[in-house]
Amino acid sequence: MRKIRYGVVVLLTLLCCSVPPASAQLSIGIGLPNVSIGINLPLFPDLVRVPGYPVYYAPRLDANYFFYDGMYWVYQDDNWYASSWYNGPWWLVEPDVVPLYILRIPVRYYRQPPVYFRGWRSNAPPRWGEHWGPQWEQQRRGWNKWNRSSVPAPAPLPVYQRRYSGDRYPRQVEQQRRLQSEKYRYQPRDRAVRQHFQPQGAAAPAPARRQEAPRMSGPGQQNMQHQAPRQQGGPAVQHPQPQYKAPPQQRGPALREQRPQPGAVQREQAPRPQGQQQRLQQDRGRAQEPRGQGQEQRKEEEGRGRER
Repeated sequence: MRKIRYGVVVLLTLLCCSVPPASAQLSIGIGLPNVSIGINLPLFPDLVRVPGYPVYYAPRLDANYFFYDGMYWVYQDDNWYASSWYNGPWWLVEPDVVPLYILRIPVRYYRQPPVYFRGWRSNAPPRWGEHWGPQWEQQRRGWNKWNRSSVPAPAPLPVYQRRYSGDRYPRQVEQQRRLQSEKYRYQPRDRAVRQHFQPQGAAAPAPARRQEAPRMSGPGQQNMQHQAPRQQGGPAVQHPQPQYKAPPQQRGPALREQRPQPGAVQREQAPRPQGQQQRLQQDRGRAQEPRGQGQEQRKEEEGRGRER
């Protein structure tokens, strides 16, 4: 009888050693779905916010069950699991990528605290550095230090999932993603959570801004728009002047164009015929003489002309 018991113990030991741990089967980060953790919720759980934290917990569940940044988080058997729906399927999350605010949840909000939590302060986060070792502590240095006055607002609860309970609960991952993309528009902040949401297409790229055509500005450019081409040899076309003052380099040519040209001056000063000049002098003399003397002199000149 003792030999049989000894053989059973040896057989069980060999079987346990041959099965690799769950963390070795999954990749680093958020692993593959359909991990069974023994949680079966028939209804959407009641969630209450942890005071001062952007995290919710389930006070009526006999499990370490939380909600943060658009996902559900469960701590069980020294492992963290995450899901986008309240009843799974669940993803295994490695300790190196667990969100900081999940790590900072005080001990008192764990409804099933593990044995090694005993003796730790209830209003302080668990001592993850002691549990996961100095290497993890080195990688996540400063995880328990933050500015409590700048805590982000919690993500809205996905209350649309209350309508999906019992037989209506979506079991397929693709169906869950489709419903979530239609009914839950929240965009996660944490890097690990964003990596989980990327395959769902939740983080849509921002629309590109429409580029406007360059506008002309400045007094010089506006003056060019108001000016029209002038015809050679013709008068300058007058345009309504703008309200601004033209710069000095544009004012000079306009003033030079208004000066009389040298050719015009020469035409006015050209010598006239002798008869026209005498007639002009006689007309000027008549205008300067008194009216009576001018008439008499005009009569004498007319008489002389007739005698000739």
